[in-house]
Amino acid sequence: MADVSKLKTLKGRRSNLGDPPSLDEASNNLNAPEIAPAPSLSSKALGGKIDGRTARRTNRTVQFATRVTPDWDARIRAIADREGIKLVEVLERALDYYELKSSR
Repeated sequence: MADVSKLKTLKGRRSNLGDPPSLDEASNNLNAPEIAPAPSLSSKALGGKIDGRTARRTNRTVQFATRVTPDWDARIRAIADREGIKLVEVLERALDYYELKSSR
């Protein structure tokens, strides 16, 4: 069993805090309604980046990750935003086009 005899008591600590405020002085925030701001999907609200989690759900389950330059990232996100599609759809279309052109 643990030996708790050497632990400091809370009694000494509480005396350093002083008396709690009266109910008139205390904040009324616990009575306020809990209303969170509505999420914004604009790229300006997200610091210039588009949040991919807000896009629609697909059946894609395999993760594909790579490192790209900031310029490339901005270009592909701008295309996806302009077309109203997911980043992966831009890549899928680019691959389809590449395969079509290279098969000729």
